[in-house]
Amino acid sequence: MSKTNSGHFFEDYQIGQVIPHAVPRTISGGERALYHALYPARGALYSSDEFARDCGLPASPVDDLIAFHVVFGKSVPDISLNAVANLGYAEGRFHAPVYPGDTLVSSSKVIGLKQNSNGKSGVVWVRTRGVNQTGQLVLDYVRWVMVRKRNLDAPAPESVVPELAAVVKAADLIVPAGLDFTGYNFNLAGERHRWGDYTRGERIDHVDGVTIEEAEHMLSTRLWQNTSKVHFDNTQRPDGKRLIYGGHVISMARALSFNGLANAQMIVAINAGAHANPCFAGDTVRAWSEVLDCAETEAPGVGALRLRLVATKGTAGMLHGEDGKYHSDVLLDFDYWALVPM
Repeated sequence: MSKTNSGHFFEDYQIGQVIPHAVPRTISGGERALYHALYPARGALYSSDEFARDCGLPASPVDDLIAFHVVFGKSVPDISLNAVANLGYAEGRFHAPVYPGDTLVSSSKVIGLKQNSNGKSGVVWVRTRGVNQTGQLVLDYVRWVMVRKRNLDAPAPESVVPELAAVVKAADLIVPAGLDFTGYNFNLAGERHRWGDYTRGERIDHVDGVTIEEAEHMLSTRLWQNTSKVHFDNTQRPDGKRLIYGGHVISMARALSFNGLANAQMIVAINAGAHANPCFAGDTVRAWSEVLDCAETEAPGVGALRLRLVATKGTAGMLHGEDGKYHSDVLLDFDYWALVPM
């Protein structure tokens, strides 16, 4: 018998199934250095222990999206190895910062199934959790993935589509213990804009663009141990192209948003996310943001902004075409909460 693993196919999933993901990952400063090499990330809180201590934290945590990518990467062999596409995110919350030396492990629970009308694939909804070495929950989120069927004759399961919140309520945001922005150093952070300077409906063009390189994308997928075949095997698509990992686009857009949102320091929730169109090597990614909401927190000097981050190959502000669907230039539509000094 074969000892190799071909991954899960759509008919392998059952509602309520809990899948523990293999290969725990101990985070070191290496992940931070590589992350900052892959993306133009310049957030002061994630770059300096001294800046982080002045904000009430014991040291500089790793970027929130490092934690996301690591937890996500653990889930790929079991959830999206045979995926056609990763479709979206919801109900994501960051429960605790991750520091160098922490070990992350993840698991997923199947909460929804729906076979597509073509009978060749179906959508799987899972809630993925990442915990550290003490069992403390650091991150959880829902994502849904279109997965191929192995056996096209396998009967369709009963359709279960979970009801998901459109947004994480501001009252449910988790501010890291000790975080205090009352002595925040705006000069060291790089911009003067604080929470009260942003208004609902405001749009910010982040100006800069970065052309995606094949080598950087391949390094990214290996760094996060993402084994989805469409990212590294060019025989998986009829066009012979390797699909850029959607998380690579998220991190690139988030890093580009520094220009105008340098003080949106910590991501604390993911409300929604859609990979609107595929991204390939050679595409130049630009980003713009819209302020969707503002909220106060109980932490001293800390406010929260709900932000829509859009990655595009086109111009800032473009989102939908005349047909109401995403414009073909739009790569990512990402809705999140970030903590900002007041």
